Amino acid sequence: MSAFLQYTLQGLAAGGFYALSALGLAVIFGVLGVVNFSHGACYMLGAVISAVLLAELHVGFWVALVVVPILMFGFGVLMERLLVRWLLALDPLYNFLLTFGLTLILVEAVKQRYGVSGLPYEVPAGLGGQVGVGSVNLSVYAIFACLFSLVVCIGVGLLLTKTRIGMIVRASTEAPERTRALGINVGRWVTPVFGFGIALAGLAGVLAAPTRAITAEMGSNFIIILFAVVVIGGLGSILGAVVAGFLVGLVEAYGIAYAPTYAQIVIFVLMALVVLVRPSGLFGREEVA
Repeated sequence: MSAFLQYTLQGLAAGGFYALSALGLAVIFGVLGVVNFSHGACYMLGAVISAVLLAELHVGFWVALVVVPILMFGFGVLMERLLVRWLLALDPLYNFLLTFGLTLILVEAVKQRYGVSGLPYEVPAGLGGQVGVGSVNLSVYAIFACLFSLVVCIGVGLLLTKTRIGMIVRASTEAPERTRALGINVGRWVTPVFGFGIALAGLAGVLAAPTRAITAEMGSNFIIILFAVVVIGGLGSILGAVVAGFLVGLVEAYGIAYAPTYAQIVIFVLMALVVLVRPSGLFGREEVA
């Protein structure tokens, strides 16, 4: 029973990384119609930047949680302004190929600058070790990562549902054509929404830094699983991205624990079953299917 609880906590912590990134990916897809393949690379950049800030500028984890998403927001704004927006009027495949090429550039740039070995990043002070819950010892950092991700997701959810700007962005995400029909200029939200989505990926990278190997390739497998998350939750669905993120994290953790050979396969079997039963995803719109 204690091992099961530990695996559950590990799954929820990993699910937090997926939920944050998938949330950004869903918002970007909903507003721009862009499948951002570089989301995994942005997740990697978040982790790399946090490690570089610690090693070269002695900027700790808590400051990085604020600074890195701001930097990644700026990177996302530049990316949308200089690259993505020029292809929005064309077939979505062009932006997919653009972001795929950008991923290759970012990965190679990090390899050339920092090598292929992992960058060091210690668990921040106060979050190391384990805490006893009854007869079970649970990782303090895993608890923090799970709760922090959940709080951020809830905060983003409240922002999108309880504020006027949030409701406009949510409407633009989940029903862009209807939003335009109401006279709302969806285009004006394109740049900040893209930056916001990239910032969430960077934040997930910062959270992952103390527990994952920080390498140029860390986003490669991540983006594949992230696409599975988005498909399971439903393309463009904000709630679906969060729920599916935590669900896939649990499935991955249980798979690694009880069937390590098939851990990755189980995720895509789940995705296939969801697509067969409900092509639009658990919370997606039927027209997306």
